[in-house]
Amino acid sequence: MDRDGQGAVPADHGRVLMARLGIVTVSYNVRDLLRQCLASVQESLACGPVEAEVVVVDNASADGSAAMVEREFPWVRLLVNERNAGFAAATNLGLRALGFPDDGGPSYALLLNPDTVVHGAALADLVAFMERTPRAGACGPRLVYGDGSFQHSAFRFPTVAMAYFDFFMPHHRLLDSWLNGRYPRRLYERGAPFAVDHPLGAALLVRREAVARAGLLDEQFFMYCEEIDWCRRIKAGGWSIYCVPQAEIVHLGGQSTQQFRADMFVALWRSRYRLFAKHNGRLYRRLVRLVVEAGLARGEERVRQRVREGCLDQVAAQQMLAAYAEVRALGRVLA
Repeated sequence: MDRDGQGAVPADHGRVLMARLGIVTVSYNVRDLLRQCLASVQESLACGPVEAEVVVVDNASADGSAAMVEREFPWVRLLVNERNAGFAAATNLGLRALGFPDDGGPSYALLLNPDTVVHGAALADLVAFMERTPRAGACGPRLVYGDGSFQHSAFRFPTVAMAYFDFFMPHHRLLDSWLNGRYPRRLYERGAPFAVDHPLGAALLVRREAVARAGLLDEQFFMYCEEIDWCRRIKAGGWSIYCVPQAEIVHLGGQSTQQFRADMFVALWRSRYRLFAKHNGRLYRRLVRLVVEAGLARGEERVRQRVREGCLDQVAAQQMLAAYAEVRALGRVLA
């Protein structure tokens, strides 16, 4: 369903407007977070000279998200899927509604998670950076947690070492280092834009011309890693990618519980294996699979130990072991 509306935030025509911006937010049963996100977008757009069109794609939410958007944000263009199509497919639907990749429309598109809160003129800051940096194909803001504390906002492309650290927890200094795909905190603190492999997908601004060359998101990624694949393709097209610390956005999802969820664990590794298979050679993929299998074996032993110690019930243990087994099988097929 497409609610036909203006889809554009009214601009203050007393100001000189920057290039138009399209914003795509994919929603799935996060009504209250979505409300907060859209309100912050409206406030941010009022702070800076950016004309924007906002599209919300609802992935068949059952919590009244779509009705809330229609009722409280009539300037938003609402697209409602009849089923949960996944993040990549839903985002592509929103991008096509904006005319991407090459049918006119906004100069830039921002992928914005519903669990974000935009601060101040962050949207104008991101667009201004892209306007003065013609070789930038994409950029992302500085993300912070809900309490304002530091959050890594951009990363290096996945490596064998990063896969190892997922299972074999290193010293905290290594966990926060380039070996684990992190950029030094001092780069964020300096405030100047710096080149990265990819911003976190919670807030990712892309240039129309870069998307025209790279294509839309790969819908084979149902959840996770789609923005990493996209950034690899954008970079392969000769574009640079940056983090822009001056633009600050709260990412609440970064503080979600660390409790093990079998379905999410399997979905994550399905996408990671697909990513390695798409961009790396056979030998590298085999090395990744060996590291993951060693990590799974270690995880299985720890589960059994926790059961013996009475720290984990049998139902939870069986769910974890089944997830480990499924990821092991995926590795042998996809990697």
